[in-house]
Amino acid sequence: MGARLRNKTALVTGSTSNIGRAIAEAFAAEGAHVIVSGRTPERGAQVVEGIRASGGRADFLAADLDGSAEASQDLADRARETLGGRIDILVNNAGVYPAPATTDTDEATFDRVYGVNVKAPFFLTAAVVPAMVESGGGAIVNLGSWIARLGVPTGALYSSTKGAMETLTRAWAAEFGPRGVRVNAVSPGVILPPAPEGGEPHPGEIMMKGTPAGDVGTPGAIAQAVVWLAGDEAAFVHGTVVDVDGGRTGVAVIAA
Repeated sequence: MGARLRNKTALVTGSTSNIGRAIAEAFAAEGAHVIVSGRTPERGAQVVEGIRASGGRADFLAADLDGSAEASQDLADRARETLGGRIDILVNNAGVYPAPATTDTDEATFDRVYGVNVKAPFFLTAAVVPAMVESGGGAIVNLGSWIARLGVPTGALYSSTKGAMETLTRAWAAEFGPRGVRVNAVSPGVILPPAPEGGEPHPGEIMMKGTPAGDVGTPGAIAQAVVWLAGDEAAFVHGTVVDVDGGRTGVAVIAA
């Protein structure tokens, strides 16, 4: 067990699988008391069980963050109560990824994706910040995406929501930083769990050919960046989007 987040409390949305789960596990491994949240109690229980088995502290709170202010406020209230009255760190990770073409996107899909990916974290942040300020400060880390800044021919709707989150990161840093709440973001690249030995190549691997990393990243790589931004080591970091993408957006990709 580490100590970089000792005595900190954290709420991580969408943390029953993949990147969110890795973040929750990394936070707990660094000493934080973590709220694991998501829509599936069975998966949440598995994450909490694993964290506790490793000596960490975690609790699960079921939440369907559909974009309503009520759902976000309810999760904030329950998380604060479970964590003993305060939330030191908020990670806005939960998201959905329908990727129809623009001409195939209906209004219901548009509203759902923006509800989950933008409205929910917007209202959750609004619900969490006042108590953070009252308790002396805190840290918020949003999850962006490399395709928010590097256009691809599919997934325009999802890309635009991540662009919104990166813009909110800078705006919130200006709004809340002077009140003691740091706001930053991590922009993941192509992230996949470790492939099984002898498994078939994933299509995402093709997108990383010619990058400095040359391969996809794992959820753990994102988690470590989030730990850094959430902790005291990043005390002078405000309004920054950290690219953890193997060089996909920052370096010219030379096709082999």
